[in-house]
Amino acid sequence: MAYTIINKSTDYFNTKLYTGNGSSGHAITGVGFQPDFLWLKPRSTTGYHRVFDVVRGAGKQIYPNETNQENTDTNQMSAFNSDGFTLGNETGSNANGTTFVAWNWKANGSGSSNTAGSINSTVSANTTSGCSIVTVANVGSANFTFGHGLGVAPSWVLAKSRDGGKWNNYFKSLGAGYTIQLGGTSGTNAKISNTTMWQNTNPTSSVVYSNGDQLDANESYVFYCFAEKQGFSKFSSYTGNGNADGTFIYTGFKPAFVIIKPSSYANSWLILDNKRNAFNVTNTRLEADGTAADYSGLDYADFLSNGFKIRTSNSHPNNSGGTLIYMAFAENPFTTSTGVPACAR
Repeated sequence: MAYTIINKSTDYFNTKLYTGNGSSGHAITGVGFQPDFLWLKPRSTTGYHRVFDVVRGAGKQIYPNETNQENTDTNQMSAFNSDGFTLGNETGSNANGTTFVAWNWKANGSGSSNTAGSINSTVSANTTSGCSIVTVANVGSANFTFGHGLGVAPSWVLAKSRDGGKWNNYFKSLGAGYTIQLGGTSGTNAKISNTTMWQNTNPTSSVVYSNGDQLDANESYVFYCFAEKQGFSKFSSYTGNGNADGTFIYTGFKPAFVIIKPSSYANSWLILDNKRNAFNVTNTRLEADGTAADYSGLDYADFLSNGFKIRTSNSHPNNSGGTLIYMAFAENPFTTSTGVPACAR
């Protein structure tokens, strides 16, 4: 029985650790593909998260932990390459001696026009891995739809105005009557009831429903859309139990990257990965809504061959009775299409 169509997860997602050298032209290699969507963060010091993508173009950065407008600065990141990316000399992405983490996703290059929605979009979509990058211009102030190019309905949509404003997230397990925010002080909030933001209508296999007035009218947007792929990605929720012997979350793969966000109570977006912690327990975290350096004060979770298990009673990832959403990408499928099982860490 085939459990996945992606046997080598690192063809589509990979985490890369590097050390800055402070010099322009610093090439980071070993990603394994061109990272069409790149998210990086300083580890050994405080600093902003930075997101880049090939549709907006190299050097155009936005900040997950802030509500700022898009900034153009090729001294931060100057090029996407076939096996990585090239940095400039700015401290935010290449400070000499500072350690960084870069999370990389493969989409489908610089994008093409999509006319499936009520407004035209530019879309770079990888239908195999379920990742698409979408830009739209001047969304207006009314309801609109945009094409996402995935061929199946996305389970997670991350929206950001390029002109400034909060990040809003559609998440399938919350439903289209809610949004959950990232950026600035709103990043710690619980889910927000809002039947207008996503028109109270779940995405389809071709379009996402949204509202220009609830976003920011007459501004340009980028949307990062993700669809679940068996054995490679999972976007769902779990209930905390408040115990160090925490909840086990089945994903169907060995995780490489997990974001956990409480949705029924206030707390930050917790980011774990398999490169900053190569062995269990996974105890090194960053927060997507904050600027703090790596923190290793708690044993957060074990990454297992078929999911992850919470290993702390701390309320951040494990409030008793609380609901938490998560976004997970694979290191390996639990079982490949040829029947080869994943090994435990």
